[in-house]
Amino acid sequence: MVRITEELVRSRAEHNEGEIFSLEELSLHQQQIERLECIGNWCLNLRILYLQNNLVPRIENINKLKKLQYLNLALNNIERIENLQGCEDLRKLDLTLNFVGELTSVQSLCHSLHLEELYLVGNPCALFDGYRAFVIATLLRLKVLDGQVIERSERIRALQDIERVTAKVEEQEREHKKQRERERTEGEKRKKDREHKKANTEKQRETNNREKTQAVYQHNTLSRPGDEERKFWSEETEFTPESRLEAHNFIEERRKTQRTSREQQKIGKDHARSLIFQLVLPDEVSPDSSVARRSQTTGHLEVTMPRHSPPTPLSLPRCVCVCVCVCVCLSRTLPPVVNSNVW
Repeated sequence: MVRITEELVRSRAEHNEGEIFSLEELSLHQQQIERLECIGNWCLNLRILYLQNNLVPRIENINKLKKLQYLNLALNNIERIENLQGCEDLRKLDLTLNFVGELTSVQSLCHSLHLEELYLVGNPCALFDGYRAFVIATLLRLKVLDGQVIERSERIRALQDIERVTAKVEEQEREHKKQRERERTEGEKRKKDREHKKANTEKQRETNNREKTQAVYQHNTLSRPGDEERKFWSEETEFTPESRLEAHNFIEERRKTQRTSREQQKIGKDHARSLIFQLVLPDEVSPDSSVARRSQTTGHLEVTMPRHSPPTPLSLPRCVCVCVCVCVCLSRTLPPVVNSNVW
């Protein structure tokens, strides 16, 4: 689970010299964030907040952002519009491609007196019969819905038919809630089955480790075609918050256990080379004794190269770490020199 930390916010505030208390615009998109927290306490002057393409399940902890004008929560797992009453200056809200099925929750936006634009396209509620008329009649100050300007005549017709539309919307909401209960039950069942299968795989791995060396085990298991991966992606499931979170967790697991046979490392006596980097080493190493393996905990690629001869007097104790996912470990080495002209 990715948390919103002070370090993360400061890294996105470089345009404001790293100051977060006076920050007016913050972009935290595509960070795999699963919960909104702390922003409402640190960045009280925010006017624009980008949180699209994360895993946020609900709107929370941003009620103190009185100056917030634009909130982008597209491509998340939100099912209900809530906790925005304190955003007094909110003018544009983007909830595109979420899972909002409780259309009556838009009534909570009546407190946002300056709200002019709302985007709900791609949500289950956008498929309800009477969806547009209900929103237009509920939010009287709204000017644009899903990119389409609201005409005065359209609002008059929606207000005249509001009672019938409301009854129809509430009935469709009840049906949607029943469907979501079934989807949650199925999602929990799939999750338990996957955890049970994973536990059995771990037991089998321990058994194999007792019978074989780690190298033979990796060759027999990690080098074969990804039957499990193909089965996962070919399985038909409903597009729900549970299935989206399940896909994210599966990708993270595969990233950590990605086999090293595709990395195409080449280790020479005085350098280590792959498709993306080359390191010039201060002393000769033993290529035949060098090992490249991926950490089961972090997913980082670790390349261990023992020295061919005793260290020279110029060598300094150092563990070299290259890029984000590649770690080259020597017992005692100098910092590497990256050769940009290798290809």
